[in-house]
Amino acid sequence: MVGAGISTSAGIPDFRSPGSGLYANLQKYNLPYPEAIFEIGFFKQNPEPFFALARELYPGQFKPTICHYFIKLMKEKGLLLRCYTQNIDTLERVAGLTTDDLVEAHGTFHTSHCIGTFCGEEYQLPWMKEKIFSDLIPKCDKCNSLVKPDIVFFGESLPSRFFSALKSDFQKVDLLIVMGTSLQVQPFASLVGKVPSKTPRLLINKEKTGEGDSFFGLLGLGGGMDFDSDKAYRDVAWLGTCDDGCLALADFLGWKVCAALLWLKNIRYNIIV
Repeated sequence: MVGAGISTSAGIPDFRSPGSGLYANLQKYNLPYPEAIFEIGFFKQNPEPFFALARELYPGQFKPTICHYFIKLMKEKGLLLRCYTQNIDTLERVAGLTTDDLVEAHGTFHTSHCIGTFCGEEYQLPWMKEKIFSDLIPKCDKCNSLVKPDIVFFGESLPSRFFSALKSDFQKVDLLIVMGTSLQVQPFASLVGKVPSKTPRLLINKEKTGEGDSFFGLLGLGGGMDFDSDKAYRDVAWLGTCDDGCLALADFLGWKVCAALLWLKNIRYNIIV
């Protein structure tokens, strides 16, 4: 399970860090409140702020991090069941994960759809990119309604794949690794409580998160990780950057050289391209 913290070393801000987070630096868009830029109702009435931000953060301008390539390494080792990501930057795909490897819980820029009531025409990444970087508000070629990237805004349902995959995946988990997320957004945060009761859970993050009353965990509302109490028996928090945490884990596994070489190989390839 990964969040924005795995992409910060690529130059993409996370959402909630004081001072440096995305929500702390949106004053130029004159929003009523920071989260409005990702609210579907606000978007339909005033799409310009979102598309202005999209130009700054658009996929293809950033390179995957050590953390992304560590996940790819787990796949190559035959150990990755699935990567559940909150991120919309597509860096997991750039690092080499496939659609089958991923559950993009908050959607993706990979495709877009017309939001007209009776249309729903699909558009691919190059079409959307051309519109955004031409300073145009993307409008449907068929009905002239707004076209929105297939990322999940506040007020929208998560992709159906999120719900179908978790039913089969989480009972199979031998180890749950949670990286770079505040675990504040539901229902993604609730996934930590979906694994079997004896499954170990490793948090790699700058601060402890996901802790909460076990009562809420029983309700499926997330939280419930226990790092410090006398009853703690399966949860471990490694505090620091996600890249450093992945390198430390790779070192424990005897993979550190493999992880570094994979990252260097792909960074070199990306620079040549």
